[in-house]
Amino acid sequence: MADTKREIERKYESGSGGLPDLTRVPGVASVRDRGVTHLDATYHDTTDERLAASAITLRHRTGGSDAGWHLKFPVAPGVRDEIHAPLSDTLPEELAALVRSRVRDRPLLPVVRLRSDRDVRHLLDADGRLLAEVSVDTVHAERLTGDGGTAQWTEIEVELADDGDPAFLDKVEKRLRKAGVRPSESTSKLARALAETAPGDGTPTPASTPAPATAPEAAPQRKRRSRTVGKPVTSGDHVLAYLRAQRDALVELDPAVRQDLPDSVHSMRVATRRLRSAFRTFRTVLDREVTDPVAADLKWLAGELGLDRDQEVLAERLRTALADLPGALVSGPVGDRLTTWSEARHAGARGRLSGILDSRRYLTLLDTLDALIDDPPLREKAGAKPEKTLTKAVRKDLDKLTALVTHAIELPPGSDRDAALHEARKKTKRTRYAAEAAVPALGEPAKELVRSMKSLQGLLGDHQDSVMARRTLRELAAVAHAAGENAFTYGVLHGREERRAEIAENALPEAWTSITEDLRPWTT
Repeated sequence: MADTKREIERKYESGSGGLPDLTRVPGVASVRDRGVTHLDATYHDTTDERLAASAITLRHRTGGSDAGWHLKFPVAPGVRDEIHAPLSDTLPEELAALVRSRVRDRPLLPVVRLRSDRDVRHLLDADGRLLAEVSVDTVHAERLTGDGGTAQWTEIEVELADDGDPAFLDKVEKRLRKAGVRPSESTSKLARALAETAPGDGTPTPASTPAPATAPEAAPQRKRRSRTVGKPVTSGDHVLAYLRAQRDALVELDPAVRQDLPDSVHSMRVATRRLRSAFRTFRTVLDREVTDPVAADLKWLAGELGLDRDQEVLAERLRTALADLPGALVSGPVGDRLTTWSEARHAGARGRLSGILDSRRYLTLLDTLDALIDDPPLREKAGAKPEKTLTKAVRKDLDKLTALVTHAIELPPGSDRDAALHEARKKTKRTRYAAEAAVPALGEPAKELVRSMKSLQGLLGDHQDSVMARRTLRELAAVAHAAGENAFTYGVLHGREERRAEIAENALPEAWTSITEDLRPWTT
């Protein structure tokens, strides 16, 4: 099984004077020499260095106290999440899965070997607790591909102890700088090795973005253009920038979803929705003959993600509602049954979702998104100035939303109104995403629309959650009754959910009037 830890460290160029006296760092009572360790690490990547392009490192290392496989994801400057698996001859599948969204079908091969002599010192406080580990690493790098270049250097690495205060690293750096030691220009040993052993002129050649395996078929009449770089100017530039950001989010969230990290499934699902919304809203910019099939696959992925996410939200809502009930209204093992239902559903969803993320359809979808963004299916309006084109597209979504909300408000309470409000909620999200995409071009009016849509989405979302909660409570009550349990509490919770839905429905007309007042620039 793999273990995960957060690694917080800083790297420095090793000066000729070596390490200064680190007992002069505030808080350090003693420095303990831990001796020299020989480390031998082989780093793996694709031939076009996809992992390196994302600042991800994957290595097989012997020597030291943590020999094995190490996979590191960047979190912030100087901060990485390290996932460790036991030493083995082949890459563990659980680590291979975590980089699949980036490497797709491309094999992972040895690209660089680093052999290091690590001279380690521990910085301890007055109670003998570890504050940080400081090492002086003498590194020999060998490129295992191409011309097989080599490089050598010495660096200083300061790694914060587990659960340590990051501010302590500032104190160490102050002492090092005073002694003439300067921060390293490279973010990692691998980055430096790739740069200094690169063939030709010494410039590394990793792919900045994964190259698509195949490009989607294009409509003959559409215009084609390479992906935009730099500041967006045209309508097409702005839409492509938004698509690129959501594609990147899908790829980056994939490992988090596989690890079941909090909010990862929700965030990934939102990215799929934003992509679909952009394809549909900006149809005058992008050719729908090309984007519609991609949108269909995104809808499929969102649906698969939603099975887990919807259940997670619903379980939390019901647990909170149960906790808020007075003890006298709780009869039978309601909490236990709710927990069993939640855990069983989640375990099943987790297994299914892992299969989805390893499926050919999902990986092909990622390749297709890369191809679409690299060679976008632009229409004539893509070259126009964004103010008019994007405004018209967003306003069209807002007009449709207005019709849906007005229709829902006019309906009597019941299942038809519930369905109409759900449709309005989905359109609210689409309008919000359209406004988000337009913010860089349209500024404050688009920001105001995003805020209004968030407010409306919250109200309509609470109503829809109540609809789903009541359905689940009826199912749980039936199961409890069949088991001979008292179903009274499920009825109480159902009644409270009915009241929450009623409050949301009664608040909607006034809320909608307020929102439309704020959105006059979009409706006039």
